[in-house]
Amino acid sequence: MSELEQQDDCLRRRLIAGDETALAEAFSLHRDRLWQMIRFRMDARLHSRIDADDILQEAYLAAAQRIEHYVKKESNSLFVWLRQIATQTMIDVHRRHIGAKMRDARREVSIHAKMPQATSISLAAQLLGRLTSPSQAALRDELAVQLEESLDKMEPIDQEVLALRHFEELSNREVAEVLDIQQKAASIRYIRAIGRLKNILAQIPGFEELQGL
Repeated sequence: MSELEQQDDCLRRRLIAGDETALAEAFSLHRDRLWQMIRFRMDARLHSRIDADDILQEAYLAAAQRIEHYVKKESNSLFVWLRQIATQTMIDVHRRHIGAKMRDARREVSIHAKMPQATSISLAAQLLGRLTSPSQAALRDELAVQLEESLDKMEPIDQEVLALRHFEELSNREVAEVLDIQQKAASIRYIRAIGRLKNILAQIPGFEELQGL
């Protein structure tokens, strides 16, 4: 267990014991990772309308109102719970601003709930953002289509493992909890997914500099 996970576990036990100040400490501890998740997952159409910090503020208020629910469940990871609350909040914000027919974010949603933006699109956007040369930038739109189509051929769970481990920077333990699979299975999935991603990038001209993933 990493130092961050140990801190999370300590805060979890304090919260379950009735120390509600642990929530603010946990949110501060995980704020950067939650912010990164929101920026990664947020529908591109929302970027000019709302800031990730605004979603985080809503998520914190939602978490504060649902402490009792968390304590009753005694979930294993406080971070994973906060991430789920942030995800629900983002879905609700997407529904309000874009009008998509999302399920009510005030309800419990599955860990496999549909994100406002497909994982393949989020992955493609992150990878394209690493292309820095002028020639690559000029081809970005064309590359985006090719990359999204190629990523869509991967199994959804492999896309998620890549997103969680490589871009959200979750630990293998956290990935296993988010996806409700065994840690060994999560580790194997990640290794395979990285291999598949490298094969995909190798077949698309312009992604040579990303082969060090």
